[in-house]
Order: sequence, then C-alpha cells, then structure tokens
Amino acid sequence: MKYKETRIGIVPEHWEVLPIKDITEVVTDYVANGSFASLAENVTYKDEEDVAVLIRLVDYNNNFQGKFVFIDEHAYEFLGKSKLFGDEIIISNVGANVGTVFRCPKLQYKMSLAPNSIMVKFKGNDDFYFHWLRGHNGQQMLKSIVTGSAQPKFNKTNFKEMLAPVPPIEEQNKIASILNSLDEKIELNKKINNNLEQQMQALYKAWFVDFVPFNGIKPTNWIKTDIYSIANIIYGAPFASKLFNTDGIGKPIIRIRDLKEQDFVTFTTEEHPKGHLIHPGDIVVGMDGEFRPYIWGNEKAWLNQRVCIFENKRTKGKAFLFYTIKPLLNMIEQTQVATTVIHIGKKDFDAFDILLPSEDVLNQFDEITTPMVEQIVNNRLENKRLSNLRDALLPKLMSGELDVSDIDL
Repeated sequence: MKYKETRIGIVPEHWEVLPIKDITEVVTDYVANGSFASLAENVTYKDEEDVAVLIRLVDYNNNFQGKFVFIDEHAYEFLGKSKLFGDEIIISNVGANVGTVFRCPKLQYKMSLAPNSIMVKFKGNDDFYFHWLRGHNGQQMLKSIVTGSAQPKFNKTNFKEMLAPVPPIEEQNKIASILNSLDEKIELNKKINNNLEQQMQALYKAWFVDFVPFNGIKPTNWIKTDIYSIANIIYGAPFASKLFNTDGIGKPIIRIRDLKEQDFVTFTTEEHPKGHLIHPGDIVVGMDGEFRPYIWGNEKAWLNQRVCIFENKRTKGKAFLFYTIKPLLNMIEQTQVATTVIHIGKKDFDAFDILLPSEDVLNQFDEITTPMVEQIVNNRLENKRLSNLRDALLPKLMSGELDVSDIDL
C-alpha cells in the first residue's frame, strides 16, 4: 500500500483528509437553540422527575446511574436543535475534561443535550469516527483547537474546521466492526459483572439483614463483634511523588483516582519498605472523598497512601466481607461534615461493629458467592487485556498502517 504525508500525519494514498464540516450531517450544541436570554426564559432545570433529561458529562461519568437534571415539555420542544434519541456522539467542549467523547445512552426519558457539549452525526460510519475521536490521533486534533488555561474550551466553528481522515466507506465499516467487536465483549463482561454484583447484594440482604432462610429471625448463635474478626486492614505507604512517572517505568501504583475505573497511569521505581502490592481479587477502599469498596480486577500494583485493603481472614468469604463493609463505609460518608474533602481512618474502622454468623452459614454463603467473585475478577482481567488490544490496534487502524481493504468481515 502507498502512503502520503498530510496535515494530520501519514495516511494511505487513497484516503482523503477533510474538515469535519464536510463529512458531518449535524454539529450542534445547547446554544444553537437561541440566545442566552431566550434559553434562560424558556428552560428551567429541575431535580424532580419530568418529561426529559439533559445529558451531561457528569451523567456519563456516573454511568448514567446518578441523579439526572430534568426539563419540562416546553423546554424540551424549545431545545429542538439539540434533541437526543440515543447513540449520538457527544464531545465535552468546556472544562477540565474537555475532549471527552461518549455515546448518548438510550433512556426511558426523552433526552436533550446539556450545555458545554457538542453533538455530532457523521455522513460516513459514526462508529468509525467515534473510535477515531477517542483515540490518540483524534484526541490530539481536539487538543489542537482548545483555547484557555483556566477554563479550557473549543467552539463549534473551530471543531467544524478540524481535519479528519476519510477512508472509503467499506474500510470505515471494517475498522469500526473490528473495534466494535472488542467493545461489545468488554460491555458484555461489564453487564455480567453488574448482574453478579446485584445477585450477591440481594443474597447478602436476604440472609444477613432480613434473615429469610431463618424465618425472619436472627439466629441466637450469631455474635456481635468488630471488623478485625474477619479482616486485616492494610494501609498504603507514602511513596515519594517525585519518583512517579507515566512512562511505564517501574511498578504501577494505585491512587484513589484509579479505583473507580480499575486502571492506573502512574508508575514508580521506589521500593518502599512499608510498601504493599495489591493483587487481583483484593478488596480496596479509598480513604478520601468517597468511601466505597472495590474488588480489584487489574494486575498487581503498589498501594499508595490513603488507599487501604480489607484483607479477608477466611480462605473464602470475600463477598461476605465486601457487603458487610459497604454499608458501614457509606454510613461514615453520609454522616461526615467537611468544608473540603472528607476523610476516613483507623479510628473509624475500629468502630465498625458487625454481626458474625455461624461458621456453617458463612460456608454455605461462600459456596454460592465465591465462584461469582472469581468470575467478576476474571472478567475484569479479560477486559483489561481486551482494552490493551483495542488501544494497540486503534492508532494502527486509524492511520491505515493496518490494511483492512482485503479483509472479509
């Protein structure tokens, strides 16, 4: 295959490079519907449920599980130029997370685009351009049109002038199909994990809160004790930040910000004398901001300060430990009052009182839930491998370095 040099780098000779405005059907945003005065007059945000939801970046960050902002029928119709129906490409164009690209979900409500984002529909394969925009090349192009330091942003006009690769539609379809197949497997694993977590949560509640197997009555041989009867708590070490790097040198280190996505971008060459490695399947908790347990599903990594592990003392029983500490952590989070970031520490953990069932009941619960926990961890590890494969393929496919023209899909 022959290649050519273009303003966005080297691409196959038969690919075009065109401005976004020439390859899109729609590029719109919230303010396309009218002046700021008319928007303020016709659109009122509501916390209580109503006709339509404004789709925001924060909703994407919360996996569309959090608290929505609603608008009424009048506002929804007034915002006619930014109605959403599901699967549209949305790009954050204002703020610290400028350039974040995601797809609109399909909700039970009508939907409209919130401020500080752009919605785009391409003439070609939307999936191809979704992957391109999220990949390195697309992100670099988006960064090139960002202005401002205190409040980074870009506007529709500059976005429309941004250049993008335009392979023949057959190649767009093949590239999108390859990447979609990986994404679909990743999403399937996530759905399986969510289902397993819901099953374990329901089972825990039935057995240890509602006492369903025991006719709704707490067995008399269950005892109240402290958290240390079932767990050791291991605290992260104060690794020196001056030795951190993002070049993959040394071992990865887990910080609070890495827990939700179960990923890491920071490495260190330091071998701290009090350092502890987190392993797949460990129960890990951040100690600042929000206190939620996570079952770790990535490779081994150092545990940084203000992150701790609840190490299960029993051979099995991780599900019991996980769902025992989850409400205790949430209670601390809900009752703390702070002007800045809330914190949790050893004194709080020392006060964790638990109800400890008999050994035979715990063993029965373990027999049911241990395979579920193992599958969750294995699915997360597989997703990490699939993500790495996708991320390795993405730039090669989007630059034409991997030729898909002769591939039959």
